[in-house]
Amino acid sequence: MSFVADLYRGGPNAGMTEFQEKQRLQHETSMHSELEKLLTTAKSPEVEISRKDFEGFKKLFHRFLQEKGPSIDWAKIQRPPEDSIQPYEKIKLKGLPADVASSLNKLAVVKLNGGLGTSMGCKGPKSLISVRNENTFLDLTVQQIEHLNKKYNADVPLVLMNSFNTDEDTKKILQKYTHLRVTIHTFNQSRYPRINKESLLPVATNMGLEGENAEAWYPPGHGDIYTSFYNSGVLDKLIAEGKEYIFVSNIDNLGATVDLNILNHLVSQPSGKRCEFVMEVTDKTRADVKGGTLTQYDGKLRLLEIAQVPKAHVDEFKSVTKFKIFNTNNLWISLPAIKRLHEQNAMDMEIIVNPKTLDGGLNVIQLETAVGAAMKSFDNVLGINVPRSRFLPVKTTSDLLLVMSNLYSMDTGSLTMSPKREFPTTPHVKLGSSFTKVRDFLKRFESIPDMLELDHLTVSGDVTFGKQVTLKGTVIIIANHGDRIDIPAGAMLENKIVSGNLRILDH
Repeated sequence: MSFVADLYRGGPNAGMTEFQEKQRLQHETSMHSELEKLLTTAKSPEVEISRKDFEGFKKLFHRFLQEKGPSIDWAKIQRPPEDSIQPYEKIKLKGLPADVASSLNKLAVVKLNGGLGTSMGCKGPKSLISVRNENTFLDLTVQQIEHLNKKYNADVPLVLMNSFNTDEDTKKILQKYTHLRVTIHTFNQSRYPRINKESLLPVATNMGLEGENAEAWYPPGHGDIYTSFYNSGVLDKLIAEGKEYIFVSNIDNLGATVDLNILNHLVSQPSGKRCEFVMEVTDKTRADVKGGTLTQYDGKLRLLEIAQVPKAHVDEFKSVTKFKIFNTNNLWISLPAIKRLHEQNAMDMEIIVNPKTLDGGLNVIQLETAVGAAMKSFDNVLGINVPRSRFLPVKTTSDLLLVMSNLYSMDTGSLTMSPKREFPTTPHVKLGSSFTKVRDFLKRFESIPDMLELDHLTVSGDVTFGKQVTLKGTVIIIANHGDRIDIPAGAMLENKIVSGNLRILDH
């Protein structure tokens, strides 16, 4: 059995035999010498950045070799104490101070902008996909913050954490915002080498990103924010400007806007009792069973992700009755606390081992961390149970259909569910593979249907929608292989199943 298989097999406290310890040292030494070789191929301005990246990678790799098996003992998991997760309504009761600007001036907004639009068939950064009236995720974010700054005469900067995949394209686009009332900073996530699963060595042959090396590198998950933010100098710059908190969220979560009630709750506490880390959680639905949740563990509130759960307990983890809430990845974090924990090397995050297969069939592993996992390293940690409307991620074209529809109205970059919808929940939409790519998706709708009274929509096969179609209740449309269904303009489908072949010819 290989050393790697051994690593995955061991229990949480399995001690290493002398032979395994020797193997571990060997792997670590080999990895270090390979990294040194790679650095010799870097161009001069990159050498220092890459060296810093590799320092972070070495720490992660060292821990990966040391730690065995799942990182948690299931028996020690407890429900969080009542007061550790506050309902949003209670936070809101405080009301807002007369001087909202002074709270806003202590805030910076950080958007995680490292992802590509590949899952939706787009090239380049996901944040540059149009989601509503020709506005991209990035446009909407900038509009929201500009609106806040103008309305309250404040200065909330936007900070984008890019990756080597998104940095260049994002920076080109930023030119168009120069005349707006938003200061934009960017910094880059680290760039780590993918590891050959068998040899435990980097697959890269040099520091380049072209040709066979294009697949050799990866950005190591959003947990890298703490190190790369610190290394970039942007963290110190913001602290020097009097910023005390960052609001961090995924750029594709259209519900993650600056919430003045949460901000006020943070800055109005006495300085000794200030929360250093707030995680917004929301009630689980059947669609969210894989989302990370909050637990009490070793006397601390901490994030529990599905990847950490022993196989025997996965169903229990997914249960909506035992774990009622999940992490939205909307986080409010103290800047001085990030600086302190980074300088003390006290940021503790579980390693996520992400197996991948490259185009040529090679099996590799990526070592990653999640931003929320550092929660247990901070003092005075709090969960706030927020309305579902603060979690509106657009991961697929099914999500895109919802946010483009009349379910939402848009104002100054923020989407709000239409008051005409009787249920506060969004419809469940499942579009088939013919709709996966944004380009194909757009071709199949002459206009986005009226979905105000829709509960459930499933579409499969070669289906197109004419103008001004209305969908209500549960609608299922299935075109069998080789068939095509055209939903005619002005059609109203309520609680209908449409299948077979339906072509409406123009006369």
